[in-house]
Amino acid sequence: MVYKLVYENLKHRPVRTLLSSLAIGLGVTMMLALVGVGEGMLEDQANRARGVGADLVVRAPGSSVVGMGSLSMNQKILDYVRAQKQVTLATPIGVHSTGGVSSIMGINYDEFAAMSGGFRFREGGKLTAPDDVIIDDLYAREKKLKVGSLLHTMNRDWRVSGIFASGKLARVMIPLTVLQELASANGKITMIYVKLDNPANTQAVINAMKQDLPEYPIYAMEELIKQFSVNNLPELKAFIGVVVSLAVLFGFLVVFLAMYTAVLERTREIGILKALGAGPGYVLGILLRETVLLAIIGSLCGIAMSYGTRWLIATFIPASMVQAIVYSWWPIASLITLAGAILGVLYPALKAARQDALDSLSYD
Repeated sequence: MVYKLVYENLKHRPVRTLLSSLAIGLGVTMMLALVGVGEGMLEDQANRARGVGADLVVRAPGSSVVGMGSLSMNQKILDYVRAQKQVTLATPIGVHSTGGVSSIMGINYDEFAAMSGGFRFREGGKLTAPDDVIIDDLYAREKKLKVGSLLHTMNRDWRVSGIFASGKLARVMIPLTVLQELASANGKITMIYVKLDNPANTQAVINAMKQDLPEYPIYAMEELIKQFSVNNLPELKAFIGVVVSLAVLFGFLVVFLAMYTAVLERTREIGILKALGAGPGYVLGILLRETVLLAIIGSLCGIAMSYGTRWLIATFIPASMVQAIVYSWWPIASLITLAGAILGVLYPALKAARQDALDSLSYD
């Protein structure tokens, strides 16, 4: 009987029920979209690093694993790495930030192609001139570029010579020597990717190199890929915490306003229930059940809308952002939303439960 009354109350006010559910759902979407973007971009970076085909990587001292990096490593280290017996190929990479989360990478084309198994070009081909640039298909789609188009970055125009399938470390690549010259970093690189004669020797090679290069971070590729985690980015974790707090506040305010208005509208109805013998607990129970049902509907709407945000990102900015669907956060976001909703209904519900029956019946 109670649940039928709750259902009819929500059904009787379809517009408010729908708007309240959507508003609650926005908080869920906000949480899921942010967590999804964080996880998606880190997973994308991991997959692109894996696409290099290397067994280990040598980075500059003090550099961040998940950061963009800079041209700060002396290129002479490359000679030492190439001299190791088990090393079959070592290629340097230069990284230069172009603003925000975007960067451009410098490569020695033939070495990089040999290590990664070659590029799969959708259009065009390899770097052949100093002003050539190759881009991946997602970047080309986002920026509406094709082979022969001009790309303006680093204060100059580049000719797109090829568009390759994404998954090869970077979205935008130019010759390493050109990047070094433009960045005023001749003889400097960001990292070295290394391929061995036998992957089973990876840890032994790392141990030997660390003895001679103790200040240089050296990672096996699988170890490096494991570093691409939200837990290794305290700034991102803090930001997610702020957004979650805002989502709880948002849910609290939405439910508070909706239920407070509902209590005022149903003052006479509450009076009738009390006149028929309903106690404060009964009235409180009805409003709490309504709120829980609104939170559940809102959570389902939020989960559905997170697929919408993923589609928007994939359609309009596929190269700048990647959103994953993080299923483990569905119950977390729903419980957080439910907590905010219950906090929001407490005052209106207690106010309704304490109303005097005679006063409620005489309310105009």
